[in-house]
Amino acid sequence: MKYRELGHSGIKVSEIGFGAWTIALDWWGKKIEEDEAIRMIKKAYDLGINFFETADMYGKGKSETILGKALAGVRDDVVISTKYGYDFGGVDQVGHSELPQSFGREFTMRALAASLERLGTDHVDVYGLHNPKISHIHNDSVFATLAEIVAGGRTSACQVALGPAIGWTREGLDAMERPEVSAVQTVYNILEQTPGNELAERAAERNVGVLVRVPDASGILTGKVGAHTKIDEKDHRSVRKGEWIRASLAKVEQLRPIAESNGLRIDELAIKFLLSKSAVSSVIPTVVSTDEIESFASMSDGRTLSDSDTAEIARLYSSWPPYDLKKSVAA
Repeated sequence: MKYRELGHSGIKVSEIGFGAWTIALDWWGKKIEEDEAIRMIKKAYDLGINFFETADMYGKGKSETILGKALAGVRDDVVISTKYGYDFGGVDQVGHSELPQSFGREFTMRALAASLERLGTDHVDVYGLHNPKISHIHNDSVFATLAEIVAGGRTSACQVALGPAIGWTREGLDAMERPEVSAVQTVYNILEQTPGNELAERAAERNVGVLVRVPDASGILTGKVGAHTKIDEKDHRSVRKGEWIRASLAKVEQLRPIAESNGLRIDELAIKFLLSKSAVSSVIPTVVSTDEIESFASMSDGRTLSDSDTAEIARLYSSWPPYDLKKSVAA
């Protein structure tokens, strides 16, 4: 496993991270019991993964609680990142509907205290805003609160997680102007490079780390989703319609010669593409088994794509039609 700096935080994180949302929600086609979740976390640690990413709303604290149990004996050897901003008390988490948000100081301090208790620690290494809107990014008091938390030693670095869907370009660019922000998290993969390419370019200029989620394009790049795959309406990938799946599979075939010329599978090419970006600190694949963790961890091996390969990927991407992006909206 290789490691990279998380922007200007001084923290080193594994190139492959562990995203802990699947261990608390059955939104990816599988319900994971706690004992299996703990085995997955421990397997990730054994393979050199030191970056564990979660959020307080994942299972209404369930993800944090399991993560805290699994990592209790190695707390000083790992980097724990969690996020806040959703007021999930007393409401149901249903599909893709967003919950009420708050980033006020009082709410933030309560959310942090609850996360620390569930995680069984006195600090989180990275604390982040979960899907903030542009008004939150422009609110000085939000970042003053984060600076206060850093000064108090309860976190070492701050991130802004962009979402929930792909887009939010302005949020990402403006967040990187905040000195408190060491990292931004975004949907980014070889099939969906907008706005990831632009964010990565700005991040390199600002010495901000990029944390990548959905690197497998919701299973297209790993072969888990094909032309005849039926996705349950409760599955988080249900927004991926048949037309998108068919178009994505055609793009994969255009990329296949590049992968084969390097002796790589498509999923390996996809991860190498992301790790070729200097601003990318960690790639966080969606995993639901120890086998998947082993597969992704093995892709952090120091091998990189040639300039000619990255240029050909850029050429192909520029030939594909653009897609709709979520745009900045008020809170």
